[in-house]
Amino acid sequence: MSIVTIFVQCDNASSERRFDKGITISQLKAKLEPITGIPAEAQLLQLYNGDTLVTSVEGDNYMLDSVLAFKQRNKLGRFSDAHSLTSDSYTFEEEAKNIKVGDRCEVDFGDAEGLKRRGTVKYVGEAKFKPGYWVGVQYDEPVGKHDGVVQGERYFSCPDKYGAFVRPNKVKVGDYPEEEFDEM
Repeated sequence: MSIVTIFVQCDNASSERRFDKGITISQLKAKLEPITGIPAEAQLLQLYNGDTLVTSVEGDNYMLDSVLAFKQRNKLGRFSDAHSLTSDSYTFEEEAKNIKVGDRCEVDFGDAEGLKRRGTVKYVGEAKFKPGYWVGVQYDEPVGKHDGVVQGERYFSCPDKYGAFVRPNKVKVGDYPEEEFDEM
C-alpha cells in the first residue's frame, strides 16, 4: 500500500492528511467532504508545487496520479524536449559526418567517474539493430561487448570483447594514442 500526503486548504479548514494512493478522485473527494464541509460534487482539486499550479484535477474516475503520468504531462525526465534529442528519433547524422573509419578516437560516456575509452573507428553508419547512425569502435583494451558482430550481422572485425557500438555524439576523434600502463 502506497501512501500520499495531501495538504488540505480551504476557506474554513487547513490540515495534512494521508490517503492510499490507489483511491480514485471521487473517493478522495468523499473523504475530504467531512474535513472541509464542501460537498464532493462542488470540490475543485488543484495540485501545487510551492506557489506554482501544476495541474487542476478533473474527472472523478482518475486514480491519484502516478509518477509516470506526472512526468509525461509535465514533460520531465525522458519525456522532456531536451531528452528527445538523444532518443531514437534523432539519427545523429550530422555528428557522424565528421567521423571516418580509421580515425583514432576517445569515447566519453559522460558518467560521474569520467570514464573515457580510447580506440579506433571501424564503422560509421546506420545499423540494423537500432535506428540512426552508429560508430563501431575497436577499443585498445578488452572493454567492449563483441567482435564487430551484432545480432548475426558483421559490421567490422576485431578481437572478441574489443568492439562496441556507440552513438556519434559520444565519440571525439583526434590524436589519441594508445595509453601505456606501467607494469607493477
